[in-house]
Order: sequence, then C-alpha cells, then structure tokens
Amino acid sequence: MSDISDPYIIHYPWICAVSDDTAGQVELIECFDCIGGAMWVKKHYAQSPLVTDVRTVGSMNRFLLRTGEVDLALEGSRFPAGISKVAINGDEIAISYIGMGGGGVGATICRASAEGVLRSVYDESGGGKIAGSTIVLPRKSRVLIGVDDTDTPEEGATWTLVHNISRVVANEKHRYLSHTIVQLFPVPFRTKNCVGVVAEFASSDPEDLAERFAELLKRYTLSEETGMAVFTGFSPERLLEFGWRTKSGQVSVADARALAGADLKIWINGRGITGAIAAIPFYTRYDEGLTLCGQS
Repeated sequence: MSDISDPYIIHYPWICAVSDDTAGQVELIECFDCIGGAMWVKKHYAQSPLVTDVRTVGSMNRFLLRTGEVDLALEGSRFPAGISKVAINGDEIAISYIGMGGGGVGATICRASAEGVLRSVYDESGGGKIAGSTIVLPRKSRVLIGVDDTDTPEEGATWTLVHNISRVVANEKHRYLSHTIVQLFPVPFRTKNCVGVVAEFASSDPEDLAERFAELLKRYTLSEETGMAVFTGFSPERLLEFGWRTKSGQVSVADARALAGADLKIWINGRGITGAIAAIPFYTRYDEGLTLCGQS
C-alpha cells in the first residue's frame, strides 16, 4: 500500500498575479488541483469586500481584487475563509488569506508551497483553528498576443501553432495563462473557417516575450500574410468595439493598424493583422469569441 506524504495538504500547482498601472487592481490567478476545494473557495472568497469578481477558467480560479485591508467576520459554514489584504509594493504583490478549520488549511500551507510564490508566512492550521497566511508574488503584466493568417489551403492551423509556440516560450518569467479562438466574419480570402487566436500571458518582461514569440511565428508560419499584435495592459476593453465589427463584417486593414499605440504594438504586419487585433479583447470570453455574427 502506498503512503501519503501529506494527507491533509493539497498543494496549489502555481499562483500568479497581474496588476494595473495605478496599483489599484490585481487579478489573482490560482491554478488548482482539487475541483471541489476550488469551487468551495470561489463561493466563499467572493464574500470578501476586496473581491470584485471571481470566475473559473479551466483549472484556474481568477479573482479580480482591489488593493486594501479588511477585517473579515468569519463564521463557520457561512463565511469560513477569505482574502483579507491585497498590497502592491514595487515589483511585488502580497495577498493575505484567513480561514477557519479546513478553510484555514487552504488559506495557509496549501498556497504557501505553490510555484510562483516568492516567500510566505503562515500560521499553524487544521482542526478548529483560525489560521492565516501572506504570500508574496512577483508583480507581472498581462500580455495578450493576437495572431491570424498562418496557414494555407493546403496545410497548417493557426490555433495549433499559437498554442505550441506559447508552450515553448513559457517559463518562469512568462506564465502561459489562456488560449482563445475567435470566430471572425468569413471574408472571401479566408483559408476556411476564418478565426483569429489570442494567447494570454502573465509576464515580467513583455518585450522579451514578444520577441521570442515573433521569432518562432516567423519561422513556422506558412503564410505571407501573417499578422501578430501584442497588447500589454490590464484590460483591452478599448479594442472590443473593433473586435465586434470584425466579427460582424469585413473591415479594412488600415482601420486595424490605426489602433496601434503605447499599449498595442504590431510585430508582424501582414493582412492577418486585422484578425490578430480583433481577437485580443475576447481573451477567455469563449462563448462571445466563438459567436458567428455575419454570413458569408
């Protein structure tokens, strides 16, 4: 019979966080190993005044947080655990958790040992104890890489190439978070299905990430019309109206290129730049991204 080394601990595989430029908002992204525990956390942590939104994407719980510190009136069964402090200090983000009973175990050692945690302090937990912890994470930026037009009628598929490149460039500095296929208006010059793809990263060096991604994309693309755009920032909301227009009808390449700015850089400037930019605001918005709005 096999032994269990830590029968009362479930370690989070990894945790990371991105923040906005004002240091007022944080998205905390926790990769979980136990779905039951993750859904319990999602239910109860949402009650913290510091949590403005929480959603599950694949094997991640993603918490939108505001910075600050609060006292949590914990109550067994009703509000047994939560996030009590969010602080941004230079290039680090500190998150404090507290919980009672089994919720205290999750709030302490289960998170403290996750990959991505720079350091932590935590109380002894378990049984009926109330226990807390603080984990310190590197402050990272959200980087969204949009790609379109990498295949030909004979071979290739943009969605597979983007995923494989994303896996190769991912490392300690660049956490690969999500991959979203976005249905675009079926223009006459499409290969077949007419989709763009956006890959999301949490990165401590966005320029290095973009350079490495572009190098591999140029090496493996099969098309002369490839487009690659990189958005760096907390939210690409300003691109959403353009995204819906591109899903609803044919738009000009000039309109797409005109969106470039401090937060949005064009790295490969083929005709596919239209779909590359249009895909970006739909990251993790899977149902909307796959909606077909127009007819060919």
